[in-house]
Amino acid sequence: MVNVNRKPGICCNDASVFRDCFSLAWRNPYVLRLAFSAGIGGLLFGYDTGVISGALLYIRDEFPSVDKKTVLQESIVSMAVAGAIIGAALGGWLNDRFGRRFALLFADFLFFVGAVLMAAAPYPSVLILGRIFVGFGVGMASMTAPLYISEASPAKIRGALVSTNGFLITGGQFLSYLINLAFTKVPGTWRWMLGVAGVPALLQFVLMLALPESPRWLYRKGREDEAITILRKIYPAEDVEAEIEALKDSIEKEVEETGSSEKIDLIQLLKTTTVRRGLIAGVGLQIFQQFVGINTVMYYSPTIVQLAGIASNQTALLLSLVIAGLNALGSIVSIYFIDRIGRKKLLVLSLIGVILSLGLLSAVFQETTTHSPPVSGSETAHFSNFTCSAFESARPSANWDCMRCLKGSHCGFCASSVDKLLPGACLISDRSFKISGKTVKDTCQGEGRLWYSRGCPSKLGWLALVGLALYIIFFSPGMGTVPWIVNSEIYPLRFRGVCGGIAATANWISNLIVAQSFLSLTVAIGTSWTFLGFGVISVVALLFVLVFVPETKGLPIEDVEKMLEERAFQLKFWVKRPKTEEKLRGLNDS
Repeated sequence: MVNVNRKPGICCNDASVFRDCFSLAWRNPYVLRLAFSAGIGGLLFGYDTGVISGALLYIRDEFPSVDKKTVLQESIVSMAVAGAIIGAALGGWLNDRFGRRFALLFADFLFFVGAVLMAAAPYPSVLILGRIFVGFGVGMASMTAPLYISEASPAKIRGALVSTNGFLITGGQFLSYLINLAFTKVPGTWRWMLGVAGVPALLQFVLMLALPESPRWLYRKGREDEAITILRKIYPAEDVEAEIEALKDSIEKEVEETGSSEKIDLIQLLKTTTVRRGLIAGVGLQIFQQFVGINTVMYYSPTIVQLAGIASNQTALLLSLVIAGLNALGSIVSIYFIDRIGRKKLLVLSLIGVILSLGLLSAVFQETTTHSPPVSGSETAHFSNFTCSAFESARPSANWDCMRCLKGSHCGFCASSVDKLLPGACLISDRSFKISGKTVKDTCQGEGRLWYSRGCPSKLGWLALVGLALYIIFFSPGMGTVPWIVNSEIYPLRFRGVCGGIAATANWISNLIVAQSFLSLTVAIGTSWTFLGFGVISVVALLFVLVFVPETKGLPIEDVEKMLEERAFQLKFWVKRPKTEEKLRGLNDS
């Protein structure tokens, strides 16, 4: 009989053994090939959700209708998330019916079709359709890639290899910003940015054709010989028989539990104390992960940088690249510290930092709003043919500044040629309006001035960048990764699949709500109040974590269930539990 105390990932609890885990993977390149090939799904997930932030700047330049309507901008961003909700649900059925490998191949097909549609889009509607196709692929990849890696990895390195999926997602987001920056001066800009996603999709499709199906899925489908052949390639010779026996026992138990789980419904789930309390903690964490504003930063970071007073698209993209790099670095920090300081402590530290960062961002944008440069009548008269109609009709009694100018109907601010903080001109921002073949923006910049249509010049703009960086540094290692880890540990085995699906769906729906509403909120109540709102939600999230989220570090599943049953949550989470330490030593000794 297999040693039941051997847990995947336990071997990675300290730095030296962490290195040994990956050393084992290097000794068996076949395992790395499986993990890398499936991991491209996570890379595509990150790339396609991150690339739109930079591409949107240039989409607005090409399509005046998109520039005029924030609803269209939000739809282009959020339709991928809407598609991901459907893709995740469909992916669950595809995984069970046709296998993990088929689901990844199908996701690659959707990624490729979406990339082609977006790159060739003649109208915003076609672009949105392409984003929906990409969303289907994102939803499937988000659940299938880690599942395939988990089921095709040796037990000793499974935890480490699966944990890297989060790094590949954030790495994909970083790559998307790098690609955005590379194509800023290439004809077609955003079309290349969005279309290049077809390359890794095609690469993964080719790689997956040469790789096997998950041995666990094959064994469950009665294809034992195929499964055993694959296991002999994955595991060291001395471990193969034990792993085959473990797989057999696991499948038999799963079949037994699946037979009884057909009678399970939502009402029964909620009536079960351990499941209900687990769902409160797990689903709550997934919702708060989105509602503290992370994807406003990842999807709209170039726009936020411009709202802080950075006029150049290229500079905004470069600074956003730094933000994405910090996000990827944070996921590595999480892998290293998650089993050292615990889930709850990491969440608390993360949220405290997020609250402080959002407070800083709110204060900076409030200062930018209330101290924006005034509009000068003489500066505006210098561009008499381009004067904004709203400003012209309001003169001479109105006291206008840059912020009021930008809130006018199709108005932009042309900064002073001497100093961007001095009084400037309020002009037409409609890109379709030209005189002698030149737009207002071209005319303004042609005199060595800076053109602002999304934010105003500010002497504190650099503080907004510091706030964004601090936000990511605190968010990524904690709230960025821990909700997914907690959801993999907190549910009883029998309910883990359905509860994990409920939590993931809650995450994607929350993601959609935030992505679809952010720009509208900045227009309706201002950027400062929007970030303040996220800060208030973060305070509520911190209280939620303290009260409802248990510390699952090092606890066997049966102890997690007992803790949920007795509501024995450790409020003094910073104090070590002697029992937990003893159990961990017992597991390592075994």
